[in-house]
Amino acid sequence: MEANEKNRLNHLADEKSPYLLQHVHNPVDWHPWNEKAFKKARKEDKPVFLSVGYATCHWCHVMAHESFEDEEVADILNRDYVSIKVDREERPDVDKIYMSVCQALTGRGGWPLTIIMTPDAKPFFAATYLPKTGRMGMSGLMDVLAQLAALWKNDRARILKAGDSITNAIEAKNENAPTAGKISMQTLKLGYEQCAKSYDTQWGGFGNAPKFPTPHNKTFLLRWHRRNIDSRGSVMVENTLDHMRRGGIFDQIGFGFHRYSVDREWLVPHFEKMLYDQALLAMAYMDAFQVTRDKKFENAAREIFTYVLRDMTDPDGGFYSAEDADSEGEEGLFYVWKPKEVKKHLGDEAGTLFCRFYDITEQGNFEEGQSIPHIPVPLEIFALEESIEPEALAGMLESARETLFQHRKKRIHPLKDDKILTAWNGLMIAAFARGHQVFGDEAYATAATRAAAFITVNLKRADGRLLCRYRQGEAAYPAYLDDYAFMVWGLIELYEATFKISWLEEALSLNRDMLDFFWDGEDGGLFFTGKGNEELLTRSKEIYDGATPSGNSVAALNLLRLGRITGNGQLEQRAEKLIQSFSSEIAAYPMGYTQMLNAIDFMIGPTKEIVIAGNPKEDTTKKMIRAIHQTYLPNRVMLVHSDGPEKEIAQKLVPFLKEMKPVDNKPTAYICEQYACQTPITTLRELQAVLKGDKSKAA
Repeated sequence: MEANEKNRLNHLADEKSPYLLQHVHNPVDWHPWNEKAFKKARKEDKPVFLSVGYATCHWCHVMAHESFEDEEVADILNRDYVSIKVDREERPDVDKIYMSVCQALTGRGGWPLTIIMTPDAKPFFAATYLPKTGRMGMSGLMDVLAQLAALWKNDRARILKAGDSITNAIEAKNENAPTAGKISMQTLKLGYEQCAKSYDTQWGGFGNAPKFPTPHNKTFLLRWHRRNIDSRGSVMVENTLDHMRRGGIFDQIGFGFHRYSVDREWLVPHFEKMLYDQALLAMAYMDAFQVTRDKKFENAAREIFTYVLRDMTDPDGGFYSAEDADSEGEEGLFYVWKPKEVKKHLGDEAGTLFCRFYDITEQGNFEEGQSIPHIPVPLEIFALEESIEPEALAGMLESARETLFQHRKKRIHPLKDDKILTAWNGLMIAAFARGHQVFGDEAYATAATRAAAFITVNLKRADGRLLCRYRQGEAAYPAYLDDYAFMVWGLIELYEATFKISWLEEALSLNRDMLDFFWDGEDGGLFFTGKGNEELLTRSKEIYDGATPSGNSVAALNLLRLGRITGNGQLEQRAEKLIQSFSSEIAAYPMGYTQMLNAIDFMIGPTKEIVIAGNPKEDTTKKMIRAIHQTYLPNRVMLVHSDGPEKEIAQKLVPFLKEMKPVDNKPTAYICEQYACQTPITTLRELQAVLKGDKSKAA
């Protein structure tokens, strides 16, 4: 790049998004999404070229290098269009609307998202990645831009008609009143059967390549297995999580999961690492550990936490968004190895053993003879084949891994997207809070607490409105449904980890705001955008549980849990109304809504409401809390009631706590199930016996 090109700036120069700043020196005269850009398009009578992506997107980088850094492409865009760049993680509202257009017009979606539309934001062309010039049957960006610019000048009526038709179709889709479907235990059964039908018995996971982690599939299947102990639910989860942890989708050297696998075997990943995957997968591994007590699932969750604390945590406590797939212009280069390099750092004997265990070979299993470390054979079997004690082998491999990790740190690292998103932080707060509950590790409670404090201090306006994104001291964009729903989830888990009443207060406050800002008063359910968000072409209600669960699915379970925690039946009624508003879609294909199935599982019950009355600093109280935390009870809520300074606040939020006191001055567990309360429990042994017997009551 010439010196004058490096110094040239477009209209993205004042933005905070790492993705937008990647394009600030492009010859394309990019604008951020704002009224100024659309006003310019109207004034100059030009269509708008919209490009949506994110900082760690591999094909976004490819298209940028091929086209947006190219003077020929820039000349056409600057002459015939007004060009707008959007970071889909900052503006998920914009992304969701125009992604739905792309999916409707092309039958598929993804990033980079390419939209061409009128100055009134009505789309008439949609695509994902386009090469600069056509190849292999794929249209070229240069040709598309030239053809549509000519149509805009010479056949405007045709384009405007197409824009109106597409807009009307999208609006109609979002405005159609829901039809009722029957939600029952049969819905859960059908969801299980659909998962079982698409399950890959050899490699785990569901469907064929590419394979995404989709952790809520696993958490649902474990809930179903709890109801139906003879089902294959747990086997499917255990096999999938085991193959994923041993696969190349997991960073065997530095920990953390990549975004998805391009093959059935979980070997070759798309190398970017997303915060939401770490959070959701940690929770799935913890559930699997609680169900099976298999240490390998605990280790996997802890490794995820190690990665996030080490590489994805801001000094002030918030969590960063993602790490790129690319370094030095190549995808995956940071993560791959050759035997020669391994042996150089480990020595010939240890290096050879390490390469055999992790399948690092001369021919390689990736591009240009490089190898992605993975574990084809479980450690116990490999140890038997090598005549080494498993514990000794594990110690040798861990020492070697740490050595290679230290050397890998000297490589050129992929870009880190260090913006802090409220929604994804909510998921990570939930995961760390659950980590404290399951493992009793104070560091995890501290991480969750610091992040929650970061959000409440830095991503809330003076009027209490949440904001979506923080970077370099600037918080921006009124929060969306996912921000509220995911943060409430995190705060519920944080309360149940620490029993600090302020976190329950904050969860209830945000939940009230969520209902106020996003609830559809006519048909039920929650819109993705609400009061304070920019008005776009239409308002959508998301329900599909994809790479992340939908805000509606998470909100449904939050409402049910908060209703049980506080005894507020109106919250449960709102949850039932929410679920009913999407019942036809859920009943038709429940596998597409497995996080919502978790909420339905809770709604059907049985559920447990547990209150520990006693001093939380006393040894017996701590042991009672620990016993409950360690037990797999997905449909329980839990409170601690003591005579401390928070007693009055707790009783105001949860009126029924007033009657729950220690019996005979002993810490006492009050357990209610399906609206019936059992005799208070005052000994740890009795509590453990009740919890142990819970499985027999689950079906």
